Amino acid sequence: MFEFDVIARSGDARAGVFHTPHGDLLTPVFAPVGTQATVKALTPTHLTELGASLVLANTYHLYLRPGDDLVKEFGGVHEFMRWPGPMLTDSGGFQVFSLSDTRKIDSDGVTFKSHLDGALHRFTPERSMEIQNNLGADIIMAFDECPPPLDRAYNEIALARTHAWAERCRNYHRRDSQALFGIVQGGIFADLRERSARFLMGLDFPGYAIGGLAVGETKAQMHAALEVVNDALPPDKPRYLMGVGTPEDLVNGVMRGVDVFDCVLPTRLARNAAAFTRRGRLNMKNTQYARDHRPVEEGCACYCCANFTRGYIRHLIVAREILASTLLSMHNVHVLLTIMREMRAAIVEGTFERYAQTFLSEWKGTQINSI
Repeated sequence: MFEFDVIARSGDARAGVFHTPHGDLLTPVFAPVGTQATVKALTPTHLTELGASLVLANTYHLYLRPGDDLVKEFGGVHEFMRWPGPMLTDSGGFQVFSLSDTRKIDSDGVTFKSHLDGALHRFTPERSMEIQNNLGADIIMAFDECPPPLDRAYNEIALARTHAWAERCRNYHRRDSQALFGIVQGGIFADLRERSARFLMGLDFPGYAIGGLAVGETKAQMHAALEVVNDALPPDKPRYLMGVGTPEDLVNGVMRGVDVFDCVLPTRLARNAAAFTRRGRLNMKNTQYARDHRPVEEGCACYCCANFTRGYIRHLIVAREILASTLLSMHNVHVLLTIMREMRAAIVEGTFERYAQTFLSEWKGTQINSI
């Protein structure tokens, strides 16, 4: 059911098809994040029209509110949010370690306080699997520990725990209609990353996530870790880089063998008046755009750029109108999905290396004044 067919390669980059119960995913693919069973400011129809094929929902948040049992009662997360395509859920591990101020970790699991009301909760590998089985996404994640990437001593401890938890998740997972991915950890340390990849390969997961990156290390350290993992993981299984989603990171990730990405960034930036372009990021609140009659990005075919000016978008932002978040979210998601489609086509056509070199040479950084 969850076969992965690689149809073309260009260096380490590959174009493939991952088969799921809710449709085929053409890779490389980017998943907009629907943390609480909604991609902020966008409807499922918007996502379909933008060309999204995969959406991520968050296990931790849906467990706390409205509860995984309630989502199951509605037929699972697909029916609950009325998204017809493939879905992915994370394990809840990252949020447990990043959102809870006080947590107690032991070999069996993690006890933590809800960020909503301070109530105590406990996640074990088995509980994470139970929640994700109830949510019913096509792709689910093993429960892992996400340690600080630069602390080798702690990464050694966390890696042993992550591996033991991966085995327990594999043993407890109940639904054949869900693909369970193991998560490679190990911080920035090449030997730990390779050790993690080799161990998880022995459990024969249908796919492998790469966690613990884009959380404080340098770009060079992230790229080096990806190269180690790419060399170690099996070539016939999809690779998912968790929580990474700037345009240049997508290109660099595909160059290093990554097939699946997700990130909150396109919609989060939109809610904070920022727009992606192919050259960098624009702050649409800047006064210079008040009388600018151009679209957010000239040549962009998204609904926002096809119909509205920078001056109008800035007006909405300054007036604190909700429509600003919707239009900029449409634009930002469109930019990332378009880049993914272009990379796939370039891999198939054998021109990916030239595409990547051109794209990265024109990228001006995370913040530019104007284009």
